[in-house]
Amino acid sequence: MIPLKNRTAPKQVEKDKAYKTVYCLYRVSTKGQVDKDDIPMQKQECREFAQRQNGWIIKREFLEKGISGFKVSAQDRDAIQELKAAAERKEFDVLLVFMFDRLGRRQDETPVIVEWFNQQGVEVWSTKEGQQRFENDADYLMNYVRFWMASGESKKTSIRVKTRLNQLVEQGVYTGGTTPYGYRLINSGQINKKGKELKTLEIVPNEANIIRMIFEKTVTEGVGSYVMVQLINDQNIRTHKGSKFQAVTINRILQNPIYCGYFVKGDAVSPRLEHLQIVEDEVFIRAHEILEARSYKSQERNNIARFTKASSMLSGTLYCAHCGKKLNATSYVDHYITKDGVVHETPRRYRYICSGKAMHRNECDGQSAYVAEKIDGQVIEFLRECFKKIKLTPRDVALESKFKSQINEIKNEIRTIEKENETQKKKLGELTEEIANALLGESKFTPDVLAIAIERCKQKIADNTSMIKELETKLDNKEYEMGKIDYYYNQFVSWADEFEKSTLERKRMIADELLKEVWVARGYEVNILMNATYQQFLTAEDIDK
Repeated sequence: MIPLKNRTAPKQVEKDKAYKTVYCLYRVSTKGQVDKDDIPMQKQECREFAQRQNGWIIKREFLEKGISGFKVSAQDRDAIQELKAAAERKEFDVLLVFMFDRLGRRQDETPVIVEWFNQQGVEVWSTKEGQQRFENDADYLMNYVRFWMASGESKKTSIRVKTRLNQLVEQGVYTGGTTPYGYRLINSGQINKKGKELKTLEIVPNEANIIRMIFEKTVTEGVGSYVMVQLINDQNIRTHKGSKFQAVTINRILQNPIYCGYFVKGDAVSPRLEHLQIVEDEVFIRAHEILEARSYKSQERNNIARFTKASSMLSGTLYCAHCGKKLNATSYVDHYITKDGVVHETPRRYRYICSGKAMHRNECDGQSAYVAEKIDGQVIEFLRECFKKIKLTPRDVALESKFKSQINEIKNEIRTIEKENETQKKKLGELTEEIANALLGESKFTPDVLAIAIERCKQKIADNTSMIKELETKLDNKEYEMGKIDYYYNQFVSWADEFEKSTLERKRMIADELLKEVWVARGYEVNILMNATYQQFLTAEDIDK
């Protein structure tokens, strides 16, 4: 038994009992678990669970080391007997365990123990399984089924191991696995329970340069994974296993948060480990967005430029204004024969063709092809005007106020729906209680009418819950956008400074970032739609074409 420090309740709280006194039980059964010291994981979970409850205060904690919940009867377990004596003295209100099998695994005994504590007025809770009640026959059945299933050790052990690993990750401890490219394993100086020194990661400078190059070329030049593989393998660079890089290797690198300094395992994320960060956050986020947009699973239009040798400006954002199909960049060479019989070639020319009309996929009354130079010229002139304007446009403080106003509107809407949901839940409880009266003939409503009302109430709660989730997602996006105002503004200005001197590949990436869609009609009539993220910094007059 170990008393918990620094958790004494204020006298006024203790006086009016506006809290629940909690006793905790932690148990490990095998010598291996004792050696690994599995108790801290259970203790941490129980303490964090109690902190999340309203008014729960842990007063005492009981430890059992090397005690089998199956082989040892409850009457032979000192901790159980001491807890029972304390329950009879009304010392505590809640018995809290990590999982219910910490109380025992004997299906013919443990359910009775749990029920006994309930009869003494003690609530029995598990951090993973909630509260064990005894209010109806279903509760009794579930209580016995639960401990019958507790004999299946493997699943419970897996949960405990996963929980501990997640805790270690959240503390910034390396938990093993394949060493990512860009790092090597070194001794951490920490010794585990078996006397072995733990490992951690360290940046390998020359490999880190390769990682930065991969991200940089993806973000600034639009280099795809297959082209990237060729660039790396041509330099005779190999993976840690000595094999050539593959496209899947590049994609995994672009998605691995370790390069921003984070360990991630399942839902657990470590604090930022600055000594492991290779790539800036903004570069990582942009690379991830590009990878997502290129995915064949994406249901949205792909507007990310891929690295090609073409001399055309646009890729992925160009559409036919007549049929809505994409315009694809192609090139061709004309041949002609002079009087002396010599075959000559014209310089390679570039054009955009309507994929719908040229390939006879649909009816289209527009042109089948457009000279790329004419379209590119209009787009470049549009971008130059935007860059000219952004250099003269100060960051608008009113824009931030607009975001805050929108965020507050969403929050108010969420609160309104949550309040309505609470009303519906209360109504549902009243209707459910009325069912019993209806079955006894003591209600003015028939069971059928009540059943319909209950179903409508449940549906309303479900609809409201779904709407709240949508609004919460919208809220997260708005808050994210507001936090990125400075970044997008500064990026816009930096593009304005570098555009004229950029390579064609870089110009293409900038165009795809700034432009949402470019629609082309017969006679080279061009309609340009700007990405709203950047359009917000310019007025409608500024970007009017």
